[in-house]
Amino acid sequence: MKLTDLTNKYYSLSIIGMCKNAGKTTVLNRLIDEMTKDGKNFAITSIGRDGEGSDLVTRTHKPGIYVPSGTLVATATQMLKYCDVTREILDTTGITTPLGEVIIFKARSDGKVQIAGPSIVSQLITVREKLRSFGAQRVMIDGAISRKSLCAHNVSDATVLCTGASYDKSIEKVVADTGFICELLTVPEYKDADFEKAEESGSRNCFAKNADGELFIVDDLEKTLREGKIKTVYFGGALSDSMLKPVIMSSTSIKGVRFIVGDASKFIMSRDIYIKTIAKGASFGVLYGVNPVAVTINPFSAYGFSFDKDEFMQKMKGAVKLPVINVEEV
Repeated sequence: MKLTDLTNKYYSLSIIGMCKNAGKTTVLNRLIDEMTKDGKNFAITSIGRDGEGSDLVTRTHKPGIYVPSGTLVATATQMLKYCDVTREILDTTGITTPLGEVIIFKARSDGKVQIAGPSIVSQLITVREKLRSFGAQRVMIDGAISRKSLCAHNVSDATVLCTGASYDKSIEKVVADTGFICELLTVPEYKDADFEKAEESGSRNCFAKNADGELFIVDDLEKTLREGKIKTVYFGGALSDSMLKPVIMSSTSIKGVRFIVGDASKFIMSRDIYIKTIAKGASFGVLYGVNPVAVTINPFSAYGFSFDKDEFMQKMKGAVKLPVINVEEV
């Protein structure tokens, strides 16, 4: 299966990983190759650094990024010395990073590049729209470890989740944890004008609505749930274990209550708390759904071991409701 069969209808695509060496760069290279063959005009950037020959943290080998002439690239100025393509500078964005200002160039020859874009979501959105203005038909955003914010609804139109043996030596743990992340990424949308207004304003307050639709600010979640006939609770910002654990550990009934966040990137709870919340009769929702379109697996670990590729594929297909692609197989 071609990755572009799953992603072609989306303008912006984010690639996020369960861990380092999960195969994100391999996925990016595969997409570059497929879009080049399809004659697409595309752009690439990253919320971290990518394209270097070895991982700066683990010191393990990494594949480089090879782009054809015509590719649009948004990267920090200090990365230019590592790019061997002929370049036409199109824009200096004014966005600064530890590796210099983010600039946009068009490759005028085939060659290798290194990318390091902005680390702030609002700046990434700005860069994405600048790339659109320069004619990009597709923008691919390579993610950094633990940056699920990259798949937020206002950043990318679709997301590919990469996982692999480098996450853990236990194939069961890799499969279970990847399945949990996929479940979070596919939590159903729940539309509410009041909560959407709070989300768009950047509020970090917690709001609740009772059965009559009355809206009020929540200071003590467990107390509010115990005293009122609450139907929905919206969390501005992230929803973590520390917010739900007091409720889960108490005798307070939460049957029928729906806990809502802006989008799936705001879920930072553990699998244990998630399961216990569901077991008590509550549910979760998002105001804006993200759009995971595939899970890619890498059976080879950067740390010297590997999984049986067929077993890994079979178990992953049983754990997620998305297409699963082995990035090591063409």
